[in-house]
Amino acid sequence: MRILANDGIDQSAKILLESKGFFVEINKISQEDLASRISEFDVLLVRSATKVTASIIEAGIPNLKLVGRAGVGLDNVDLVSAKENNVAVVNTPAASSTSVAELVFAHLFSICRLLQITNREMPENGMSQFNELKKTASKGTELKGKTLGLIGFGRIGRETARIAYGLGMNVLAYDPMIAEHDVAITFHPDTQIPSIKKSVKTISKEDVLKHSDFVSLHIPGGQGYVIAENELAMMKKGAGLINCARGGTVSEKALIAALESGHLAYAGTDVFEKEPPVDGAILKMKNVSLSPHIGASTEEAQKRIGEEIVQQILHHFNL
Repeated sequence: MRILANDGIDQSAKILLESKGFFVEINKISQEDLASRISEFDVLLVRSATKVTASIIEAGIPNLKLVGRAGVGLDNVDLVSAKENNVAVVNTPAASSTSVAELVFAHLFSICRLLQITNREMPENGMSQFNELKKTASKGTELKGKTLGLIGFGRIGRETARIAYGLGMNVLAYDPMIAEHDVAITFHPDTQIPSIKKSVKTISKEDVLKHSDFVSLHIPGGQGYVIAENELAMMKKGAGLINCARGGTVSEKALIAALESGHLAYAGTDVFEKEPPVDGAILKMKNVSLSPHIGASTEEAQKRIGEEIVQQILHHFNL
């Protein structure tokens, strides 16, 4: 059987699949040409770049049997068409939780210590304007003692909460599907300190927004704006917003307005309404920390994603 890993796959996963008799194609086929080539493959593996539309799924019939999303969200896969055409769809919900949660804190540390400014300015002006930059970055704030609000309390939200508790933060969470869940606060095995469980009861989205110093999104895409003008207005003056979830869940226009007015002090974003971004305004703001959709882009996460997608494929074909 033939597998097209159109957005790439970890080398160890490729080797394992080939050892099971699969042919794995890793040369990317463009979005425009994919419909004309997809019938050559039994399995299509994607990340977030490739859009698995109804026309692509229908063009793959009858050979295409499985679509695998190497990641959590399935908003780039037409699930209705897949079901209608009896094409199974799987994802890897557990593999990238740690990497995404750590990126949330990379953005939080960046905006709290104004690193997004100094990292841009130091290479060009660090020698001539050192004292001025030092003064600019002297208005930082600590995370310890602050409240982190989580919109979405699934695996990644709970991993984010775990790190927050370790930093001495308070955590508030909203999730319409979860009333209460334990967060395991773990330590390095060498410390021989046992893990601690902290039970978190979710509250309303409005209360999370009103009472949090920072709000972080951990929700799937495809549902329109979850954070727009009204929600931003509910947030504390001087608060910060982090989005390492999905583009299109936050209104960039409303976010820019809230930052320009001073209602929000900071933002950090790994995802954008359009990727690549088509509006450069948010890319140029000094109080915004930026990354190019790299939430799961760590060696550890990619290895776990590869292992999890391999198991999904082997299970589907009873191998």
